[in-house]
Amino acid sequence: MSEDPTPVSDSPFRSEPSARDEAPQFVLPLVVRIEKAEPPARTDALETAARAVLTILADERSAGEGEWAGAMRDWQDARIRKVVRRARGAEWRRAEALPGITVTGKSAEVRVFPPVPLDGWPKDLARLQVSGTDLDDPEPPVDADPAAPVLWLNPDLGMSAGKAMAQAGHAAQLAWWELSDEERAAWHDAGLPLAARTADPARWSELTGMGLPLVRDAGFTEIAPGSCTVVADHPALRREPHGAGRAASTRSE
Repeated sequence: MSEDPTPVSDSPFRSEPSARDEAPQFVLPLVVRIEKAEPPARTDALETAARAVLTILADERSAGEGEWAGAMRDWQDARIRKVVRRARGAEWRRAEALPGITVTGKSAEVRVFPPVPLDGWPKDLARLQVSGTDLDDPEPPVDADPAAPVLWLNPDLGMSAGKAMAQAGHAAQLAWWELSDEERAAWHDAGLPLAARTADPARWSELTGMGLPLVRDAGFTEIAPGSCTVVADHPALRREPHGAGRAASTRSE
């Protein structure tokens, strides 16, 4: 498992302007497989994308002298960005040939790649479409297990599946960063279980006041700047509303 060497006080998830904005900008590419005949379910795609982000954070190649460690450090030294593109058929096979990790859910496949410069995507990824990625759930998702981590989406925001996948990834990473080494190890050893659900409006208001990791969007695509998109409700991080403890992490992208 990789370790996050960055202190919370210098977290790239802070929404305030900082020296990180002056650093070279990198992006974490994620590619979701969407075949015409059998597209994945939306909720499963969100959950699989979030687990993909956690998987590369925990991978040994991302730590120390690992082959991805330099790229991961450059990415985390700047504003942390994620972009979700879609592929099928030969496009997917070409994406799978590039260094990365494929994470499989119930119906979704998401491949995550080491970070690349914002304007330096590999050609086989750069040609993939990024806009208009949307998916449906054939059946309403079952209630989330309250004993497991849940990524709660803002019920008042309409986001494409691709946008929501990136936001779920941000929230999962925020939770990861706030956990202790022991808590991360336990989550990883359990297989990184998590759920992604849209919160009830009343529940959303409560969640945003619980001191849990909260994603705020910078407004580059789809939604207004400063919009709160996802709360990461990990059992180890739950606090009383407006209670004591570390301030909630926030992130703009």
